[in-house]
Amino acid sequence: MFPGFGTVVNVAAVITGSALGLLLGHRLPRRTRSTVTDALGLVTLLIGALSAFAVTSAALTTLVGASAGVLIVLGALLIGGIAGSLINIEARLEAFGGWLRSRFVVGDELADSEQGARSRFIEGFVSASLVFCVGPLTILGALSDGLGLGANQLILKAVLDGFASIAFAASFGLGVMASAVTVAVVQGSLTVVGLLIGDFLPAGHLAVITATGGLLLVGVGLRLLQVKMVPVADLLPALLVAPVLAQIIAVAR
Repeated sequence: MFPGFGTVVNVAAVITGSALGLLLGHRLPRRTRSTVTDALGLVTLLIGALSAFAVTSAALTTLVGASAGVLIVLGALLIGGIAGSLINIEARLEAFGGWLRSRFVVGDELADSEQGARSRFIEGFVSASLVFCVGPLTILGALSDGLGLGANQLILKAVLDGFASIAFAASFGLGVMASAVTVAVVQGSLTVVGLLIGDFLPAGHLAVITATGGLLLVGVGLRLLQVKMVPVADLLPALLVAPVLAQIIAVAR
């Protein structure tokens, strides 16, 4: 298998699952689609919570001490959130989703209920992109693939994303299929990073990235459940800030 094989499989799974979801979605009543979305939200909360517990991992504790992990994640979210909101990542991602929709849907389909359809497309694109790209399997799997350690993690992720995309597309429509573009770009980029950096990222740094990503997934779950529209995309820089803060504290100890 070549580097990037896992991402190719993942993109194919999202497209295939979305196509099945689109076929199924028209046959499901609105209440059923809403229930499916709620179920996805609850499962996303569970996955996020489990990932967030990486903040207690032995590798991170050894690196920064027993009590610093939570503070690192907090600092990463604050600094990353400020940076992301200044860059306005959430709005840019939504604008990109709207641009993609204009390429997917043409003619009369854009006429009558344009605003509602556009909003549904964008929400599907943004939510699916975040769910498929924020999780720890995205980072660990893509890096492992690039490092030549195999694509097993991304193949597992592809199976999960394929089933999730069926449910997402049944609820949100074509925007979920468009999220395959985000998966290709994000995971492809991380695979290239893995090829360039080699196997040097310590376990403690991976743990703090996983914990931070878990909390971002909790934010996605809250969005899906319509509890609060957390601007998760604006918080994405926290994934870069977290290992930097961990290294600073590790050096300062």
